[in-house]
Amino acid sequence: MFKQKAADDTTVEIKLDEERIPKHVAIIMDGNGRWAQKKLLPRVAGHKQGMEVVKEITKTASDLGVKVLTLYAFSTENWKRPASEVNFLMDLPVKFFDKFVPELIEKNVKVNVMGYTDQLPASTRKAVDDAIAQTSQNTGMILNFALNYGSRAEIISGIQTLATEVLENKLKPDEIDEKTLDRVLMTQQVAPYNDPDLLIRTSGEERISNFLLWQIAYSELIFTDVLWPDYKPVNLLADIAKYQARDRRYGGIKETKKESTDK
Repeated sequence: MFKQKAADDTTVEIKLDEERIPKHVAIIMDGNGRWAQKKLLPRVAGHKQGMEVVKEITKTASDLGVKVLTLYAFSTENWKRPASEVNFLMDLPVKFFDKFVPELIEKNVKVNVMGYTDQLPASTRKAVDDAIAQTSQNTGMILNFALNYGSRAEIISGIQTLATEVLENKLKPDEIDEKTLDRVLMTQQVAPYNDPDLLIRTSGEERISNFLLWQIAYSELIFTDVLWPDYKPVNLLADIAKYQARDRRYGGIKETKKESTDK
């Protein structure tokens, strides 16, 4: 039984099966702009509060025993936003890691970043590289940021890598299978937990937005109306409880006792 405070400061008890905690949780952190708009604040205020939520959710996921927490921080399409907002978003990792890395080290959390990081501003790249280096010896949960990431681009890059291997006679076309493609996708960095067990999207939107298209083939999807800056540890616990209530069959069926004894 896990106890957490709700938004109204009441204590909520949520029963979870500790043996069935999802190993890989991925979150599309949506709703920062709308949260700020509702409070008559600039959009960047929502992004700033959203980073504070990242800290709390990271600590909660780690305490629960999640192996990988993947957060969709910035997509390859987000460059289309106003320059002022993009500049603010690019500066967030600098401030975030500067303050949070000591806590991550204390919690034994390892930082990983997947995406086209070579296209990030130099200060952002340095903050990312430093956080990865400083937490490289940690052996607990992996906090995996998708930063300048897009799933279609990732798949294309992976296919290009395999095509090059074929041209160089390192791989035969008929040797390409699911495991081969897994090997060249960015989530190989968090193997063996490449594929999320649970994908959560906040803010009420019900779409994937070019996130982990290959990897979520059999993930459980949960769409919540809670805006990301309002997302609390109790919301994560509730979403994991929903996940545990589902029957994951991966395209097959589960035998009943009668079916198994009739064989």
